[in-house]
Amino acid sequence: MSASLRYLALGDSYTICTGASDESHSWPSIISNRLASATDRQTTLVNPAHNGFTTLDLIRRELRHLDEFRPDFVTVLIGVNDLVQGRYIDQYRDSLVTIYDRIAALELAHGRAVAISIPTWSYVPEAMRFGGAELVQELTNSFNAAARKEAEARGFAWVDISVVSASAIGTPGWIASDDLHPGDTQYAAWADAIWESVRDSWSRVSP
Repeated sequence: MSASLRYLALGDSYTICTGASDESHSWPSIISNRLASATDRQTTLVNPAHNGFTTLDLIRRELRHLDEFRPDFVTVLIGVNDLVQGRYIDQYRDSLVTIYDRIAALELAHGRAVAISIPTWSYVPEAMRFGGAELVQELTNSFNAAARKEAEARGFAWVDISVVSASAIGTPGWIASDDLHPGDTQYAAWADAIWESVRDSWSRVSP
């Protein structure tokens, strides 16, 4: 029997999928199931992400899974809490360098280390608490530009979910009841966009 494929999803509430009705509606779970179907291999998902985590929390609490789990595939979506907690972009970039360098050290096959953008969230009601839509969008764009540059410098795949995360505003299930996090419908849309980007490279797995 072929060994199980190992997928590690690193991040914050957008990766643990706060606001989803249950774990099966998280985008990492959806991706894991699609990977299993595409490869006809059992897939083990480890998702140590946590609500409220910054890049510093990820370094302290999640990076150990790289050595313990030895994943075949890694995604990382992190940064919105650095932004709302007032960390400077250079501080965010420095933390990302630590995170991305640790992932790069695994020397995964091309396309199997994936950095995902902070989604568009400037339209949610709770954005007003953090300076309003214009400021939130400006900061989100700047953080994403820094993340993309560092990811691509290491040969990571970059998946921008900015457009899809604002593509169905107002539809049922798009935003969770907390007026901040996505709901099931939006997380499913993210999964579609992410899988479309990684499907070819992730599906080419030897028996």
